[in-house]
Amino acid sequence: MISEFYDYPSLGSARIRRARGRGFTLVELLVVIGIIGILAALLLPALSRAREGAKRASCANNLRQIYIAFECYLLEHKDTYPAWQDTPLDKSPGYWLWMGRGWRRLLAPYIPGDKERPGVFYCPSDTRQRSIDVFERTSYAYSMAFYHSPEQINSITTVAGNYSNPLPAIPQTSAALRHPTRKILIGEWYANHAAWGNDRGWFGPGGKRLYLFADGHVEFLDAAQIRPANDGNPNPNLTKDGIAGYDVQ
Repeated sequence: MISEFYDYPSLGSARIRRARGRGFTLVELLVVIGIIGILAALLLPALSRAREGAKRASCANNLRQIYIAFECYLLEHKDTYPAWQDTPLDKSPGYWLWMGRGWRRLLAPYIPGDKERPGVFYCPSDTRQRSIDVFERTSYAYSMAFYHSPEQINSITTVAGNYSNPLPAIPQTSAALRHPTRKILIGEWYANHAAWGNDRGWFGPGGKRLYLFADGHVEFLDAAQIRPANDGNPNPNLTKDGIAGYDVQ
């Protein structure tokens, strides 16, 4: 009986040695690979969303810095918003600022370190503005309501009016604001963080964009949340009553 008792450990050790030398079977390897594939499929979208979320946060921070530049500009220009009054800008009529996209150099002096590089004027998710020659590599648009009078804005009722209006600039003052918490000052031109297939810019009917409001706060809004403007589109350029109007409820 005693010898039989002492035989058990040796038998167990043999089984352990055989198990250790056996390795994985093909079925076991396939199961492991399948589990890894499932985990990757679950994690990669989450990582992609986190990466895009970081870019959106960076973009929102850009807009907040741009707001500070606007505040500095207002302090030095008797509370008057930027507008071109002089010669055409790069072979384009300067007074309409390229649908609100040719304004970078007006604020550049108030952005530390700006040397014609993307900087805060460039959204990290914007894949279109790679060249400094395209809209001054500016991902953001500046509402025409701040450099045209309410009467001028109300007279423009077509999409073409966004880029072909013959009206001279009339710089507006901060005192003319009636709804600063609901009036868009700057916004992403394209829906960089929520791609929309037929993206024509911020006067298009779709997409979701970051917007900087006249009071300095930033919101991420769907085009459907923007009130229809005088051209019938969710277009901050042609908001009814211009600077005295509002873009969101």
